Amino acid sequence: MKITPIALVVAVAASLTACSGSGSDTKATPDGPVTLKVARDPGLDKGAIAAFDARVAQFEKDNPKIDVVPQEYNWTATTFTAQLAGGTLPDVFTVPFTDGRGLIQRKQIADISGLVSALPYASKFSENVAKAGKAEDGKMWAVPIAAYGQALHYNRSLFKQAGLDPDKPPATWDEVRADAKQIADKTGKAGYAELTTDNTGGWILTTLDYAFGGRTEKLDGDTATAQLDTPEMTSVLQLLKDMRWTDNSMGSNFLYDWGGINQAFASGQIGMYVSGGGNYGSLVTQNALKPADYGVTTIPLASNDQAGVLGGGTLATVSAKANDGVKAAAVKWIDYFYMKKLADKDAAVLDAKTVAASKQPVGAPQLPVFDKATYDESLGWVKEYVNVPLEQMKPYTDKMFDQPLLTEPVRSTQEVYKLLDPVVQSVLTNKDADIAKLLKNANAEAQTLLDRK
Repeated sequence: MKITPIALVVAVAASLTACSGSGSDTKATPDGPVTLKVARDPGLDKGAIAAFDARVAQFEKDNPKIDVVPQEYNWTATTFTAQLAGGTLPDVFTVPFTDGRGLIQRKQIADISGLVSALPYASKFSENVAKAGKAEDGKMWAVPIAAYGQALHYNRSLFKQAGLDPDKPPATWDEVRADAKQIADKTGKAGYAELTTDNTGGWILTTLDYAFGGRTEKLDGDTATAQLDTPEMTSVLQLLKDMRWTDNSMGSNFLYDWGGINQAFASGQIGMYVSGGGNYGSLVTQNALKPADYGVTTIPLASNDQAGVLGGGTLATVSAKANDGVKAAAVKWIDYFYMKKLADKDAAVLDAKTVAASKQPVGAPQLPVFDKATYDESLGWVKEYVNVPLEQMKPYTDKMFDQPLLTEPVRSTQEVYKLLDPVVQSVLTNKDADIAKLLKNANAEAQTLLDRK
């Protein structure tokens, strides 16, 4: 869910709507000097900051009229609404796929579609990815810069300490449960941990629901029906309840947010957890993960035709306050910093060389925003600079394109995620939690939200 993420949206009142300029302007270069504030992840280590600064210097050399000013920013459900309303966001900032349509409809981001359509790779986007950043008329206001499918991350060192084979991670949820208990019993660490706060509880609960063959909503034209109170969701919560209270394999922290669970995992406190498959870079640059400890595999799927992997991604957007010069500079930055390395050989090599020189990860797996052929070609361009433990990632990379990829719920996404947070928290903190009652109440609340749209 980091947007890295992941993969979250926030409800923003219509009263916060800001006006944006027309997307018909396709001029790619600002007329005069422009100061451009761009997002940089908070909490980066010195090497990651050095790599970022080096790329800024390269960009400014090629674009002498643009002065790039980094601003620490990371999307979270609890802060984004206030930042958007208060006008404190950088000129270029990122949001989850699920935010795109709402921000576009309310004109809370700039219409940069004319500038984007002039980019040489504008027609190469995967359609499933591209629609997250498009308005109803098909114009792209927000640029997809990264996509992900959920994965099961695991600590190879804890697997070894528990007597498990780190090259054979669990392939079913029964195996996840058994391995989690063995890790907890042998090492005293949490065998498996679950995100539960800041809307991430609902995000991961929905992920597991999909993996069991469920769906949290059913769409019929403009009508959306909540589907939280189902056998699949009940099975997911019962599994978590059994792992927590019968097996005692989930540790003692049941209030993890995205940053907290990453830190705990990187420091060797967690054996397994579910998050986006491309999470390796964040774990290394923000949480000091030891590469030798890292393993990742595909989400186990139930043996039915409906089971699939929740997927999402990140959009690069431009502030609705941006004038034409800032919008032109912003699209040039999005093109340079996020996109060219995916579509242009020279840019890909320069990016990989710069990042590798700062000892930052190059080559971590991710789902492509373009077609698979473009993705495979881009990996070949940077092969000599790849510095991540690819062999340890093969349980994921060998299968990530074979699993059915399902989009996140499209209606009231984050609002429903938010109301599911206390459901999973209750199951993990109250031994007598009534799953049936929790889901019945959550379903009624979700339907109320869906009926408002």
